[in-house]
Amino acid sequence: MFRRRPPLPPFPPGGVLVGGAARDWLRGVPARDFDWAVPEPAGAARAVAGAVGGVAFVVDEERDYWRVHAPGGVQHDFVPLPVDVTADLTRRDFTVNAVALTAGGQVLDPAGGRRDLRARRLRMVSEANLRADPLRVWRAARFEVTLAFRLEPGTEVAVRRVVADLASGTLPLPAWERVRDEVHALLLHRDAARGVLRLEELGLLALTVPELREGIGLVQGGFHHLDVFHHGVEALHQLLARRPDAPLPLRWGALLHDVGKPRTLARDPDSGRISFHGHDKVGAAVTTQVLRRLKLPADDVAHAAALVGAHMVPLPAGEREARRFVHRRRALLPDLLSVMLADREAARGPSSSPASRLAYARAMDRVLTALEEQPAPPRPLLDGREVMALLDLAPGPRVGEAVRAVAEAAALGEVGTADEARAFLRDWADRSAAEQSDG
Repeated sequence: MFRRRPPLPPFPPGGVLVGGAARDWLRGVPARDFDWAVPEPAGAARAVAGAVGGVAFVVDEERDYWRVHAPGGVQHDFVPLPVDVTADLTRRDFTVNAVALTAGGQVLDPAGGRRDLRARRLRMVSEANLRADPLRVWRAARFEVTLAFRLEPGTEVAVRRVVADLASGTLPLPAWERVRDEVHALLLHRDAARGVLRLEELGLLALTVPELREGIGLVQGGFHHLDVFHHGVEALHQLLARRPDAPLPLRWGALLHDVGKPRTLARDPDSGRISFHGHDKVGAAVTTQVLRRLKLPADDVAHAAALVGAHMVPLPAGEREARRFVHRRRALLPDLLSVMLADREAARGPSSSPASRLAYARAMDRVLTALEEQPAPPRPLLDGREVMALLDLAPGPRVGEAVRAVAEAAALGEVGTADEARAFLRDWADRSAAEQSDG
């Protein structure tokens, strides 16, 4: 039984509402993205922008595609009205998307999409349509998660055939930007962890993030009860249980936090114990490689990689160490704590115990308390020029070391004035000189 249908925006003159917005209206779900087929896209876009207080702009001048960004994150897209709307619908990916609404309330449904909507079934219009744009196989996995539908058996067989042809090179891979957008639509859902497992089941993970698959079957022991791959998926699940609004770089950081383990696996020849020394640093490099391939913004790549690279940093045992932890990793907080907690909660192996979990929670609380007490770094007490004059230093790395040392002392509450900072730096320089002399 569908819910009561939400109101629709006014139809542009001669326009037809197509695709996802029409599908969601039939399901009784409010839409934020409206796709319109109209006789004159430029005029329709400008008229809608004026009516809703949005901004109209051309997306593809050659094909006359226009878009309106409206208040509240609502988007309207406008394309030329095809000569035969029904025939155009039969070229779409799935029957539930091959529906349209006219201004008069008529539902165009040439492929039986309403029947599949009622059955919560995802059925292709045709395999030829999937092959015409292979990105649609990623969309199949995404729709299963975001719509909570299930692939119809014949459609799943066809999806797997297309995936096999993509893997063999028989079909060309879509542009990475398009793949990224589909994967991100899946990762942004509250059930993203199940979506990652579905990508693996359909063979799509091997085409998207094959590095994750290297952990399948790699048993860890100790704190872990899952193999490396499923532990990463469970960490994503644990993250979203606590931070359902987590941004994408944080979601990637949780999913990929142990991606370096398969490449750092070592086994002691005597005891047979395994280790993964340096997997955090290797994982950061792999994360950078993965997310650059998927064309994420540079800042997002750097943040996710930094989270992976820092997730093994020991938590502080006392208040002073907590302040140092915050000072040194402020740019990653609180996201780093979220990844570390998700990692811990995803691990329920034989070494895990109520006592160890309590100790971990207390260490987390120390960091959070220190962060609350000092949400921003203290005001710099000395600048580089003052440091160079005080210590008689030429420009170079040593100046940076000195500036960082006095900044950390201020964050720890060891100095609070410029005079105290100067005295601290003189002692710091003397200690450093003595250590070098002893060396």
